[in-house]
Amino acid sequence: MAGVNGVARLRGEARTLVRGTGRLLSGRDLSAAAATLTYFSAIAVVPWLLLALWTTTWWRGDGAAQERLLRLEVLVPPAMGARPPYEVLVDAATHLGVVGAVVLLFPASFYGEGLRRACLAIRPEPDRFTGWRARVAVLALVVALPPLTWAVLGVGDALVPLSPDGGGGGPGDRLLRIVLGFTALWLALGVLLTWVFRAVTPGRPRWWVALAGGLGTGSFLAGFLHGFQLFLSLPVDVGIPFGGLGYVGGVVAVGLWLYVLHVFLLVGWATTQALEERAARDAVTR
Repeated sequence: MAGVNGVARLRGEARTLVRGTGRLLSGRDLSAAAATLTYFSAIAVVPWLLLALWTTTWWRGDGAAQERLLRLEVLVPPAMGARPPYEVLVDAATHLGVVGAVVLLFPASFYGEGLRRACLAIRPEPDRFTGWRARVAVLALVVALPPLTWAVLGVGDALVPLSPDGGGGGPGDRLLRIVLGFTALWLALGVLLTWVFRAVTPGRPRWWVALAGGLGTGSFLAGFLHGFQLFLSLPVDVGIPFGGLGYVGGVVAVGLWLYVLHVFLLVGWATTQALEERAARDAVTR
């Protein structure tokens, strides 16, 4: 009986959370907010990737870090031509230098502004110094980049032998690659989103609420990014709708995937806010 009551209570809490999220999003233009965030991400995503990969040169040196990162190229599906851009990214990151990394902090900070402005479009409230306070807050994630990058790339090293180009490719290898890759991305994103929901976006939930929201949202985003990897493995010419201009099709495709990803991210933020409201009500009634 206790187990049945526990399940019923859990379902009730889930329904309450869904209703709270729905109320927060009701009447708001989620698509426009996601488009706003996608615009800012177009400025900031590459700088964040460059900064993350650059941290690998701290321990190995430029040459060794570049060689290691290029070995991970086998994890990038080749069908749509994603490997050459990856090689360019690795080359730029491993030759970045300290001055280049410092300069990158400015465009990277725009992601924080995009996050806060997008969330304020969903839940308007008085806010001062919106852009600058969000930029400063998001740059605190630079501290977490080295350990998270080390952990994710360490898992990537283990996945290389399981890839078709690395000698694997069987059903068991494929399943293990998905599970390990998903888990690594999920935990890394969970850490980053916990700080984002706590300090960058409006609302400032309790730490445990931010952690729950970060891990929950991170699981969806990790699965979505695995879907993007599957998309890259399809033998499709994305330049066909644009007169055969493959680079235009590639940019549009990446932009579309970023847009949908940010829809999930903003829904995750809204759910976190609904959970915080529930926690606040419970604290008052005690």
